[in-house]
Amino acid sequence: MVFIATSGADSSCDCSPRGDAPGFAYILDDHHLVLPERPGNRRYDSLRNLLINPHIGLIFVIPGLEETLRINGKGYVIRDPQLMEQMSAHGKVPVAGIGVEVEECYMHCAKAFKRSGAWNPESWQPKETLPDPAVILAEHAGKLRLSSREVRASLNESYEKRLY
Repeated sequence: MVFIATSGADSSCDCSPRGDAPGFAYILDDHHLVLPERPGNRRYDSLRNLLINPHIGLIFVIPGLEETLRINGKGYVIRDPQLMEQMSAHGKVPVAGIGVEVEECYMHCAKAFKRSGAWNPESWQPKETLPDPAVILAEHAGKLRLSSREVRASLNESYEKRLY
C-alpha cells in the first residue's frame, strides 16, 4: 500500500491511498516507477494536481513492517498502452498510471507505528466502538437523502463489483 501526497495550483494538499497485490508498483529503472490508477472515488485529485504541480511524495506501507519507504520526486500521468497492459489485474487494464521520477528514496523510521500500535490488534479499539463510515457518508451527502443502510449497500456493491 502507498499513500500519495500531491498539491494543486492553489497549494491545497491531497493525500490519497493506493493499494494492490504485492509488487503493484511497477519499477521501470533505478529512478522511475509507475503506479496503476485503479477505480476509486472518481475524484482524480492526485491526477489533476500532477498536471499542474509535478511534486509528489509517497509513503509505502507493508503490513507488519514498521519501517516505511519514503519517496519524493516528480510525478506525471502516463497512458502508455503497453505499460498499462503489463499492470493489468483481474482482467482489468488500468486506463492510466502515475509515473514517478524518484529524486529521494529512503527508509523512514518505525517510531510512528511503534507509538500508535497500528500493527498490534490488542491495542485496537473494539469494533463496536468505531465510527460507522456509512453513517458519516450518509450525513456528509445529506443532499442525496440516502440512509446509512443505502450507503453501506452501495459501498459493499462497489467493493464487490468495482474493485478493479
